[in-house]
Amino acid sequence: MATQIKKFLPKSLFGRSMMIIVTPLILLQVVSAIIFYETHWDKVTLRLARGVAGDVAAIVSLLRQDTKAADRDWVFDLASGTMQLTMSFRQEDVLVNAPPIGDDLMSRMLIRALKEAVGKPFQIDTESLPRHVLIDVQLADGVLRIETPRKRLFSSTTYVFVIWMVGTSLILFAVATIFMRNQVKPIRRLADAAENFGKGRDVSQFKPEGATEVRQAASAFLAMRERIVRQIRQRTDMLAGVSHDLRTPLTRMRLLVEMLDTDAGAADLKSDIAEMEHMLEGYLAFARGEGTEVPQTTKLSPLLEKVAEQGQRKGGLIDLHVESEHTMPLRAAAFQRCLTNLIDNAIRYGEHVTVRAGLRNDKYEITIDDDGPGIPEELRDDVLRPFFRVDDSRNPVTGGVGLGLTIANDVVRAHGGEIMLADSPNGGLRIRLRLPV
Repeated sequence: MATQIKKFLPKSLFGRSMMIIVTPLILLQVVSAIIFYETHWDKVTLRLARGVAGDVAAIVSLLRQDTKAADRDWVFDLASGTMQLTMSFRQEDVLVNAPPIGDDLMSRMLIRALKEAVGKPFQIDTESLPRHVLIDVQLADGVLRIETPRKRLFSSTTYVFVIWMVGTSLILFAVATIFMRNQVKPIRRLADAAENFGKGRDVSQFKPEGATEVRQAASAFLAMRERIVRQIRQRTDMLAGVSHDLRTPLTRMRLLVEMLDTDAGAADLKSDIAEMEHMLEGYLAFARGEGTEVPQTTKLSPLLEKVAEQGQRKGGLIDLHVESEHTMPLRAAAFQRCLTNLIDNAIRYGEHVTVRAGLRNDKYEITIDDDGPGIPEELRDDVLRPFFRVDDSRNPVTGGVGLGLTIANDVVRAHGGEIMLADSPNGGLRIRLRLPV
């Protein structure tokens, strides 16, 4: 039961806050309306009905004393001039012997008051005339018809109360809406800043604002951002120095090997140096991450075509199909390195690679299929971790240093996307990249 109720409750902070404010307001209005209708309106309507019934009883008493037609006309004129009652008399007429019927509050109260005051058979008609109510009273020699204005039996304070209640509720609701929007807006800006920072976008314009707690959260976010940026900058500077320090002795070693006579030992040494350079490039690419590259608006089709052409030059058979052109903010160099790693892996293990790209609902999806051996399902989470290889050997011919998928996963996640591995219809591995539009 509770789970079903939660489905209908608002999910956003603004919606829940408005529900907290509006629900007591509605309950208050309902309780006020019930109290009003149960007490005030009933009492006022009964008092008005008793006033009309008292006038009718007075007229009946006068007619009982003066039965002549001339005297009856004098009574009718008196009632019309002082009581707003229009009267007529039907000589020798008889009312239907049935109890008076009233469905609405005014009719019920009028019947109650006439029973208390008149003490004679009567009937009422509240539907024939739009602005008047007809009352027929059975007298000894005929039926007395009394026509009274409906406004004498109805209080306009009902409409005033309803209008006042609804009007004040709408005003309070509008004020609460404006207030809550202003309170929620800083939280939304903080969430947007955190999301943009996670995607590597510039958030330097973000400033703490709003309530004290929201300002504290925003200040903590800015402090965290500064620490992360400083650590990335220090790591990048350190890696630049490491790259220079390691490349220089490797270059000297390569030159010395080239000067040696061609023999088996020199060939093995060249192979070791090449492997060290390959491993060094992989480690630096992983540690360097996206560096300081700034996201720029990039068309995906030319980027995919460029990566596919590079793969074809490496001897891969690549089938590229882009369903729709799309432009989005990307770190083009990092994203190109991501796609290159994925397609290179597919080329290394398969003979035919298929690349599909297009919009899927609110995501831009890139699917890479190969016809290689694939990756066992129980290892698909592990291959995204650094330095993990399905092939335990360190032979670069069979698979590098185990960082290709890790670098690709980091790049995609930094853009707010995700990588999913599955079985390919071609028999190998399917890699699906999903990026937010």
